[in-house]
Amino acid sequence: MTRDLVIGLDIGTTSTIGVLLAPPNAIVAVASRKTTLSSPHPGWAEEDPAEWWRNSCAVLRDLVAALPDGRALSGLCVTGMVPALVLLDEAGEVLRPSIQQSDGRAAAEVDELKREIDEATFLARTGNGINQQLIATKLRWLRRHEPEVFAKIKTAFGSYDYVNWRLAGCRGVEQNWALEAGLVDLADHQIKDDLVALTGLPRSAFPAKHASHSVFGAIAAAAAAETGLPEGLPVFGGAADHIASALAAGLVEPGDVLLKFGGAGDIVVSSDAARPDPRLFLDYHLVPGLYAPNGCMAASGSALNWLAANLRLEAANDSPHAALDRLAAAVAPGADGVLCLPYFLGEKTPIQDPLARGAFIGLSLSHGPAHLWRALLEAVAYGFRHHVEVLAEIGFAPKRFLASDGGARSRVWMQIVADALQAPVGLVENAHGSAVGAALVASVASGAKTSWADAARFARLGEIVSPQPANAAIYDRGYAQYRAIYPALKPILRMGE
Repeated sequence: MTRDLVIGLDIGTTSTIGVLLAPPNAIVAVASRKTTLSSPHPGWAEEDPAEWWRNSCAVLRDLVAALPDGRALSGLCVTGMVPALVLLDEAGEVLRPSIQQSDGRAAAEVDELKREIDEATFLARTGNGINQQLIATKLRWLRRHEPEVFAKIKTAFGSYDYVNWRLAGCRGVEQNWALEAGLVDLADHQIKDDLVALTGLPRSAFPAKHASHSVFGAIAAAAAAETGLPEGLPVFGGAADHIASALAAGLVEPGDVLLKFGGAGDIVVSSDAARPDPRLFLDYHLVPGLYAPNGCMAASGSALNWLAANLRLEAANDSPHAALDRLAAAVAPGADGVLCLPYFLGEKTPIQDPLARGAFIGLSLSHGPAHLWRALLEAVAYGFRHHVEVLAEIGFAPKRFLASDGGARSRVWMQIVADALQAPVGLVENAHGSAVGAALVASVASGAKTSWADAARFARLGEIVSPQPANAAIYDRGYAQYRAIYPALKPILRMGE
């Protein structure tokens, strides 16, 4: 029996995806289940950890069933959105739905924290600014609005940390969850008591930090029964989904930029140095010794899912998204004057404003679903362009753009992105980037004759989408208008603060 296959499991915003990988680069099987994102109030984003676990069990059973004869598993790694917040009580029961990384409810707590501590010092120390991403702001909101929940918290960790606990029966936090949560001091890369104190919880509520490629634990008997995985199979530390996608895309060279089209819109670069900037986030790269400065738009694919559901387009032989893509392709660049501000869950980078909201501008009776769809596709492209400008300002001038994950399969969208950036965009063929990246971590960490250099070479580049020069002026004008919308609306959005 050859034990060299690995599994990467992605706890994503819109779906749970698993990949069975035969090193160095053969995907044996892929399985997935849909995930439900809930937004019960403006700016809120929540999910059900029990659904993640049900999905994980179903996906893992599918992958185990796909194991070839004579081959066995050598390890598993889980990735997921970061820093989602999952809370357990003393008995290990989930206290409430997760508060997602894209959740924007804690605007008042962000302002409160900015009054308490010096933001420049905090940024230099932790690599991240004071914003809605921090776990301290979410926990302060809970203490204020759900004190009965806050009082019962015994464990606070992330989405993939929760699944790791269900798999292995032990608790920990992966290094990038802890870093983006605002708990780690870059001077020695340790969780610090004074940073934890900002959350209002005791140090004991946060499990020990571990590296992505460390052996976190092993499949417990109960998890083996539910998933079909062999008891004792090594479970590795885990990975932030956008950083896992970056590894799967081969992103290790300065100047390479990954555009990740998932439930959120991520943009990631590779660096050998940390350059904290309040408009961006900072993560560790999965390759030890490197960093991954990045940005995240709170609603990208999730905004498209929302719009598709509300347009209720009949698509007998195709998905609503594909049908809307075809309609949008017939609309001229610029969406006939319709502009969209895609801040439907507030916005994270680069504006860091949880009170921001989405908007469609320029509508008339001549416009229809195709214009709304194209305007939203263009808005996300403009959002990436905004990030590219920020990256260039702080010394990460882009040289090559790569696109991955589900949204990259939309040819219409990728052409819009290439035109808005006026740069070629290379499509990474391993579409399930986050799950593939996690599988590569498991492969390297399990010693399956795979190195980090091998992992970086795994990426297979498919089509290069070239920009259409005739559209440059249209998108330059559209981008300038896009940038003008938020400053104009910001005073109105804050009237109800």
